[in-house]
Order: sequence, then C-alpha cells, then structure tokens
Amino acid sequence: MCDGEICELVSQQQTGQAVPQRMNGGEEEMPQDQSTPPKQSSRVTEDPVEPCEVAQWGLDEVQNWATMENFSDTLIRCLRYEHIDGEVLLILTEDDVRALRYKLDYRFSFGELKKFWVSLSRLQRLVKLSGGPTDDAVLNDLSQKSNSQPLVGSGGASSSCACPPTQPLDCPSYVSDCETYLRMGRGSVAPEYFKTAMSLGYSFVVTWITSFVMVIVHERVPDMKRYPPLPDIFLDNVPHIPWAFNMCEITGSLLFTIWLFVLIFHKYRMVLLRRFFALAGTVFLLRCVTMLITSLSVPGTHLQCNQKDFAIDDANVDMFGALVMRMTRAYRIWSGLGMSIQGVRTCGDYMFSGHTVALTLLNFFITEYTPRNLYFLHTLTWLLNMFGIFFILAAHEHYSIDVFVAFYITSRLFLYYHTLANNRALMQSDSNRTRIWFPMFSYFESSVQGIVPNEFDTPGSLIDGLIDQLFKAKDLMMGGAYRYWMERQLSSKSSMHLFAAESDRFLQSRVYNLRQTASSTSGMATPPTAQPPPQNRNGGVRDISLDPYSSSASETSAQTLAQVPLLREKKAL
Repeated sequence: MCDGEICELVSQQQTGQAVPQRMNGGEEEMPQDQSTPPKQSSRVTEDPVEPCEVAQWGLDEVQNWATMENFSDTLIRCLRYEHIDGEVLLILTEDDVRALRYKLDYRFSFGELKKFWVSLSRLQRLVKLSGGPTDDAVLNDLSQKSNSQPLVGSGGASSSCACPPTQPLDCPSYVSDCETYLRMGRGSVAPEYFKTAMSLGYSFVVTWITSFVMVIVHERVPDMKRYPPLPDIFLDNVPHIPWAFNMCEITGSLLFTIWLFVLIFHKYRMVLLRRFFALAGTVFLLRCVTMLITSLSVPGTHLQCNQKDFAIDDANVDMFGALVMRMTRAYRIWSGLGMSIQGVRTCGDYMFSGHTVALTLLNFFITEYTPRNLYFLHTLTWLLNMFGIFFILAAHEHYSIDVFVAFYITSRLFLYYHTLANNRALMQSDSNRTRIWFPMFSYFESSVQGIVPNEFDTPGSLIDGLIDQLFKAKDLMMGGAYRYWMERQLSSKSSMHLFAAESDRFLQSRVYNLRQTASSTSGMATPPTAQPPPQNRNGGVRDISLDPYSSSASETSAQTLAQVPLLREKKAL
C-alpha cells in the first residue's frame, strides 16, 4: 500500500523514466526524455577515456569528461571558470573538491559533490595504474582509502591500458631517482655563486679559528707524568700501530679525491659546495668549543707532548708579540691542513676527533650525491670511513669517546640539515623558529625547493660550459671597461657644459642689466644694424657674442636676446 505520488515515482524508476532532481538550492530540473539511456549505460556507450592522455587534457576535454559523467551545468561551468585542466584534475584532493562548495560558494548539492569526488578518484587511480604521469602522493592516499572499489575507468576502459614507460621518456639516463626528478618538475637549481662564496668564507674563518685554538690547547695540555692516559676499552686492548695514523690520512685523501670528481661532474656543484662548507664549518666550530673548555690527558705514552713546546716563556714578549707568535704557529697548522703527513704535530685537541669529522663528512656527501645504484662506490666509501676510524684508534691518537662523538655529531648534523632542506613543509611550518635557530641554513637554502637531483655533466658538456663561462667573463670585462670609458667621456663633457652654462648665465645677466638701463633712458631700443662678423688672426670667423671680454659683446648679446618672447614680456613689464 502506498500513496499515488510515491507509487508514481516508483513506477517511473522501474520503467527507466528520469526522475526530476533537485539541485542548486532547490531549483527543479526538467525530466529527461524517455529515450535517453540511464546514467550507467551512458558510460558504456560513450568513448572510453585514454588514461595516458589525461594529463594533456585541456579545458574542453575536461568539460567533455564531466558531461560524459552526467554532472550538472553548474559543475561544468565551475570547472571551466576555475581553469581546471587535465593536469590540475589529476592532483585535486578531497579538500579541494570540498572547497568548491564551502569556500568558493558554488551551489552544489552534497550528493553531486560526493559523486564528483568518486568519479575523480576513480579517474586518478586509473591513470596511476596505467602508468600515466600524475602526483604519486595523492594517488597513493586514494588507493589506500578505496582499495575495495572496482578499478574501472570513467569510460569503461579497464586498467590494462599500457602507457609508454615514463622512465625513458621523462627521465634522463643519468637520473637515479625518477620520481623525485618528475616531482621537481625538471626544474634546475640556481647556482647562486654569492651564497657559495659566503659559505666558503665562513669555512675559511672557522679553519683559522680552529688552528688558533689548537695552538692554545697545546699550551694547556696536561703533564704526561702527572696525568697518565685515561682508561679506555679499545686502547687498552688494541696494541699501538705506528703507521696507522698515516694510513688514516691516506684513506681521507682517497675519499677527498672521489668527492672532488663528484663535484667536478655534478650539475649542481655550487649547491653541493655550499652545503659542504656550511656543515664542515659548523662542525669544526663546535669542535673548537669542546676541545677548549676541557683538556684531556694524552691518550698514548708514545706521544711526545709538552706544554713548553708552544709556551711563551720570554718575559720581554708583550701581548702583541705573543699574538703574532701564536698566529704564526696557527698558520703552520692551517697550511698543513692539520695532517701529520704534512709535518703537523699537535696535542690537546682530543674532544672530538677532527679526522673522524672529515672522513664522515666526505663519506656522507659522496653517498648522498651519487646515484643509488652505484653500490660498489658506496660500499667503498663506507669501508674507507670505517677503516679510517679504526686506524685513528689503532694509532692511539684519540680516545674512543672522541671518535664516537665526532661520528655521531657529524652524521646527525648532516641528516638534520638535509631533512630540512629536502622537505620544505618542515621548514615552512615553523619558518620563524627555523630562521632564528638556523639563520645560515635559512639563508643558504631559501631558493632550493626540494631534493637536489643527482644529474651529472659529460666531459663534453663540462668543457662547453667552461668555455661559455669564459666568454661570459670576457663580455663582462669588456662591458665594464666600455662603461668606464663612457662615464669618463660623459664626466669630461659635463664639466665643459657646466663652465659654458656659467658663462652664458653671466652674459645673460649682464645684457639684461644693460638693456634695462638703456630702456629706462631712451624708452625704446633702436633696431640694430647688421655688421659683418669679425675675423680672427687666422682668418676664421669669431663669434663675438661668446667673448665676455669683447667691448661689443654686450651689444651683440642684447641684439640676439631681444627676439626671445620671454625677455620681451619682461621688458614690457
């Protein structure tokens, strides 16, 4: 049993007639013709959607897709008005769809908004499964939410559409992480030479400070007779190997050679240099603090460390002379890079190990900025790093805590720096705090928008780029020289015009005074008589009006200026 109206609606649904729908705030649309097929059958009869071409859709193709999905004219007009093309359609989220109604105030019904999101998510998952280019983060979230739904496209096409592989077409062969490369939009990172120079200057200053602090701590090293080596698990159980420390520095030289080759051929070498100098300077600056505030005893009895080696015992040496002597010793350490194979021997700089810092930084930078599939290279760098640390301890040049703290601090700073640099959302979510606590990081990484892709130049392209830089430098030098020459010419001409203008103003004021005197006496100036131009000694014509010392200069200038309308008005007044 039912009312007549309800039974009529049920009978219409059973016979396939279209029931009027209420949309856009209660406006009732006209029922469709009975010959119009239902919504589900229209999807089968329409042309199927090619998932490989969705990203290249324009506004017309998106409108055709929305029409094929039987959406309202309001939604179709909204898609066109908001310039939603195929690329934008593939990265729309549920929040974006909800914003069309609740923020942009489009009059959609809740049901139509939900149906639009279901059709859109189905299209996005279809494109993802077919291998088309789209935003992976969005579609992974969609697949997790809607795994139970059938993966059928808008036009009945199955997900077996085999799109061309994106790796050979969109990613060059030298790109190791294709997804990162596509996510960055193949955008290049600006070299920013000034920032690189700033980081180089920062690292240069820190190395000088480190060398000077090493001189100070050598003067304060504890007496080996009064303060024997501290107990250490590793040093107490491993015998001293005399040549181990030299082997440690040789492994560091090998790592530095590999890092140098990476810098030469990497496309974004300026970014790598900027980050390397910034991190190295920060770690070594922290090392200056730790080795200055606490002086540990000498770790090995084989070391010949004495305070008198660097002590300044001469009473006649003033403060300035002592500073000069310390700076001289610091220069020896700085020029020898603090390496024993360069003849540098220091004591007291134990907490923490500078050699471990250098080995760890080189290892991490090489593994970070080389392709992930170079397993042999990454294994080699890690072995060199670990063996270098072992050689430091086997040489009894540092305590075990010195090496452990150095490795931990260096690796953590490297990972924290790159985590913030590679994830802009982490830095932008609290930009003020990041700017306060990490001012140098905020300045150096302000223009880097994500992970720096590992792209490398070939030797040919490297030579071409070097030649281009040389030509640019030549053009800059020539342009600077030409501008300097033009400025000199303009300055000389401006000085000549200045003196000429002063002379003209003097003549005009003098002539005006004479004319005022003549008009007051006679009342009317007599018309001048034409006179031939005077001749100079060489036979040329001399302009007597420009000669302030001529007797008739004032009369000639008055005759010339009498024709100026402004002076005529002044004379009449």
